[in-house]
Amino acid sequence: MSQQTRISYLFMLALLGLLAGMHMMVPLITVLFAFFALNRLSFGQRWLGIVLFGVLMIGVVSGLYFFAKQAVVALPTIAGEVIPKIIDYAEGQGFELPFTDMKSLRTLLMAKVQTQLAQLGQLAGLGHYLRIAAVETVSILIGIVVAVSLFFTRKLDLGSHPGAEEGNLYTATGQAIIERFTTFYHSFATVMGAQILISAVNTALTSIFLIWNGYPHLLVVIVLTFLLGMLPILGNLLSNTLIIGVGFTVSHRTAFLALVFLVAIHKLEYFLNSKIIGDRIRNPMWLTLLGLVLGERLMGIPGMILAPVLLHYVKAETSRLKAEQTRTNAP
Repeated sequence: MSQQTRISYLFMLALLGLLAGMHMMVPLITVLFAFFALNRLSFGQRWLGIVLFGVLMIGVVSGLYFFAKQAVVALPTIAGEVIPKIIDYAEGQGFELPFTDMKSLRTLLMAKVQTQLAQLGQLAGLGHYLRIAAVETVSILIGIVVAVSLFFTRKLDLGSHPGAEEGNLYTATGQAIIERFTTFYHSFATVMGAQILISAVNTALTSIFLIWNGYPHLLVVIVLTFLLGMLPILGNLLSNTLIIGVGFTVSHRTAFLALVFLVAIHKLEYFLNSKIIGDRIRNPMWLTLLGLVLGERLMGIPGMILAPVLLHYVKAETSRLKAEQTRTNAP
């Protein structure tokens, strides 16, 4: 392994460690998603990619604003309708739940949140959350600017220093670092591209089921199904809980049909995972689960998103290195 290659690996390790330690994974994810969108929308023309990306951003921001307005009203309504139904069903089946109504559930959840906040030594104030929101918004904007800049030029060495020798260490190291980032981006595009496709298929089939069975709050449930589907494994559990819970507000029969449907669609997802993700990533499920758990503990939701990407990246990089052969002396 050359000197510049070793330096590039150390640089990549230090950068990822620094971003994780400083809780700056949101800008990194923003850069990756934005760069992914720019490449997919460019069709070989950079300015076309910029224009279409701008249109996409306007659509995403408008859609999220409209969805947020709907969700603020729909989610409390869903909770208020689902919880009594679940309580009645549980009591009918002889189960005891730690809450008896919406008020007691809220009290239970708030007690747990306050306990966690007390352990972290944080204050749950409005100013605290507004500050976090402002920082994350600025981080996202910076990430988009960085992605657009990288889309136009990916060079680290924009010009030789006066007196620099040909093939100098700086230029060679810069090229090696670009190779590391290129591999990392390809890992992201491979994993997230597959996850987006699977989430889209799952959302389309689920939407048909929801519409057919007359589910309320369709927009909120469908959008959450797609967004949660971006999280491997855990996202499906959360979306399934939501779908079955809302099914209780229609009827017990609808909730049971939802359970049967979700079991059936997950059998289809096993096939899709093997064909779409398995053929691209080829990581066992236990390794992905371990990565998700560690990613969540270290970096929260951004860590869960990046965990499969990092696993794929490590595998891609180490697959290029030749293993040292252990020499054995013949007797």
